[in-house]
Amino acid sequence: MDKLEFLEIKTAQDVNRLAAAAKEIWTEAFKEIISDEQNSYMVEKFQSANAITKQISDEGYRYCTLVLNDEIIGYYGICKKEDGSLFLSKLYLKQEMRGKGFSSMMFREIKRIARKEGCELIWLTVNKGNVHAISVYKHLGMRLLREQVTDIGNGFVMDDYVFGIMV
Repeated sequence: MDKLEFLEIKTAQDVNRLAAAAKEIWTEAFKEIISDEQNSYMVEKFQSANAITKQISDEGYRYCTLVLNDEIIGYYGICKKEDGSLFLSKLYLKQEMRGKGFSSMMFREIKRIARKEGCELIWLTVNKGNVHAISVYKHLGMRLLREQVTDIGNGFVMDDYVFGIMV
């Protein structure tokens, strides 16, 4: 029988395991959307063990992996903001796990956490070219709030939509 569980990232070993999985999942998710150079830059800046450790220790992020039979098949990162909203920084699944209800399962868990934390809004940014993710977020009930362009350094920008949902 398959074993499916959420595991919160707590130790350096957890972070390293997540970073390795994130590099694979992130790179695959963005290979058709951004350049290889920007992809590598963003993995290092946002998904490396150092970046994840800093986000958890200094910025209040929480990360959780979705593990099927001891293999990380997806993960999310969330952060409660000063305005009381919950920022969904990351929600990713391995390509072969998409379309099987796992995104909905992770999003239900994120909504549960948001309610527990007293958040009324969950919001995220999504690359305008990420058609698959946009369709998933719409399916989950999220709505377009605005557009934004963010300079992330090294000559790169993130050209995103901001989606949100009241909890």
